[in-house]
Amino acid sequence: MTHWTSDQLNTVDHTGELHIQPQRADGRLRTPTTIWVVRDGDDLYVRSYNGPDGAWFRAAKASGTGHIRCGSIDQDVTFTPATDPALNDRIDSAYRAKYAAASAYVPPMTADGARASTLKLTPR
Repeated sequence: MTHWTSDQLNTVDHTGELHIQPQRADGRLRTPTTIWVVRDGDDLYVRSYNGPDGAWFRAAKASGTGHIRCGSIDQDVTFTPATDPALNDRIDSAYRAKYAAASAYVPPMTADGARASTLKLTPR
């Protein structure tokens, strides 16, 4: 499976948080971290509130693989850095639209540090 189903994408659209577990070097999964997730077209993206210094982000970048849970989704994934500025602008807009009610937390999620930690989630 290399793409998200329409049901999975709809679940993400209607779910505020995702539990992410990057894989450790020894193959075990890290303890779940609760984060926000947004959609751009048929793709899903996450960011670290702490930017590239976030522990879960460093583990995800190092391993490139892990696991997520979001609503009814329980899925192994690959993590791919998303560095395209135009894509990151769209992801910023998606964060602002989806999480407007949590407005105090949106500016850090659209700041340069968080943008530098943007990862695409791909099911595997």
